[in-house]
Amino acid sequence: MEIDRIVADLRREAERIGKAITALLGSGSGSAAGAPAKRGRKPKAAPQGIQKRKRRGRLTPEGRKRLSEAMKKRWAERRRKG
Repeated sequence: MEIDRIVADLRREAERIGKAITALLGSGSGSAAGAPAKRGRKPKAAPQGIQKRKRRGRLTPEGRKRLSEAMKKRWAERRRKG
């Protein structure tokens, strides 16, 4: 049948493409499951003695309470208007 020949041709083509991909990636690339190797520079290690920046913008309990009260007031005004 014509379909059997087409399927056989497609399988041969898929095998040829698979071999081409393997050749391009190289057998010793160390990548998992045929995934392409990562490109670009490797990240630099942080120099010794330098610490990460402290996080800012955290609310204190008092600030959180003030914000909560302000938002409650805002939503109460909106409810009154419409």
